[in-house]
Amino acid sequence: MDGRRGLARFVDVAWKVHSSAPSNWIPPLRMMVRGDLDDRGNPFYGGATRALFIAERGGRPVGRVTAIENRRHNEVHGDRVGFFGFFECIDDQEACDALMASAEGWLVGRGLDRARGPVNPSMHHECGLLVEGFEHAPAIMTPWSPPYYQSLLDRSGYVGERDLLGYYLPGGDKMRLPDRILRVAERKLQRTKLVFREWDFGTFEQEAHNVHTLYCEAWSGNWGFVPPTWEEFWHIAKDLKSVLHPKFAFVAEVEGETVGFVVIARDLNRVLRRIRSGRLWPWNIVRLFLGLPKVLSGRLVMLGLKREYRNRGFFSLVMYEIARRAAEIGAEGAEASWILEDNQALISPLKALGFEPYKRWRIYEKVLNPDRT
Repeated sequence: MDGRRGLARFVDVAWKVHSSAPSNWIPPLRMMVRGDLDDRGNPFYGGATRALFIAERGGRPVGRVTAIENRRHNEVHGDRVGFFGFFECIDDQEACDALMASAEGWLVGRGLDRARGPVNPSMHHECGLLVEGFEHAPAIMTPWSPPYYQSLLDRSGYVGERDLLGYYLPGGDKMRLPDRILRVAERKLQRTKLVFREWDFGTFEQEAHNVHTLYCEAWSGNWGFVPPTWEEFWHIAKDLKSVLHPKFAFVAEVEGETVGFVVIARDLNRVLRRIRSGRLWPWNIVRLFLGLPKVLSGRLVMLGLKREYRNRGFFSLVMYEIARRAAEIGAEGAEASWILEDNQALISPLKALGFEPYKRWRIYEKVLNPDRT
C-alpha cells in the first residue's frame, strides 16, 4: 500500500479505531504522521525500508501496522531485527493476528529473524506501547494506547523486551527546591565553573550540530540506540523548533566546552486536543498560532551529559537549573520521558529528588525464525 491515497488511508485508520471507544488519545497532526512515514522525503529511510498494512472487515478498516527494516540498526548492533510500528487496532484478536502475520511475513522475507516494536518509525520518534498511566493524557511525541493493546500483542506471541519510563516534574511551588539545596547547588556551580547558555535561535543549525555531536556521544552504548545521521537529526530538530521555549533549549558548559544539553518542548498536545480532525484547516492554524505560546507545560525531550560528568553531581545541577527556569516563567510542569528502565544514571538522581515514574511504555519482541536465532 503506497502512493498518496494509500498513505492517507493508512493514516486515517487511527481516527477510525479511536472513535469507536472513549480514550485519552489526542489526535496528532496528519501531516506529521505522513512525514514520519514519507519514505522519499524523510532522511530516516535513507537507511531503512517500510511496508504498510491495513486490516479490513466488511470493507471498513479495523487496524493497521507498519513493518520496518532498519538497516542502520542492524549494522550498528550486528542484529537481524525487524521492527513494527504505527500499530492501531480495534479490540479484535483476529484482526491483530492478521496484521502482525502480514508484517512478520514481510520481515522474514527480508531475512530478519525478530520483530520488535512498536517504534514510529524509530526510537528517536514515538515508541513503546503504553502499559501504565492510561489515565494521563499523552504529552507531545509520546504514544497513548488503550489497555487492550497489551493483551492483543501478548496473544499474538509478543513478549516484553524493555520498558521505558516517564516522570512528571511538577511546576509551581511543588517544584521549588528547599533553600538548603539551592545554596548547595549555587556553591557547587561556582566551584565547578558550570554555566548554562540558551540556544541562539539565530544560529539554530549550528546549535543543533553541537547538540547532535554530544547526543550521539552521551547516548552511545544504550540499549537499542542508533546514532542518527546529521540529516535525520536536523529533520527532527526542524520539526521541534516551532515548539521549543527559548528558555528551555540550553547547554551546560565548563570553560567553554559543552558538557551537557537540555531540550524541553512545549506540550503541543494541549492545543491539538481541540483539533480533533488532525487537519490544518485555516482556523486550526490560527488555533495553533494563538494557543501554543500560552502553553506552559512541556516534555523533556532530550537530556544528555558527557560520561565523565555523570558521577560528579552535574545531573542535580541541571535539574536545579530546570527548576529555576520553570519558576521564573511560572511553568505548570513537564514530563521527562522516555527513560530506559535500567538507566540508573538518570533514575537514581530522580529518585533521590523524590520522583517516581507515572507512565510506562513497553517495547515488545517476537522470534520469527527460531531455527536461525
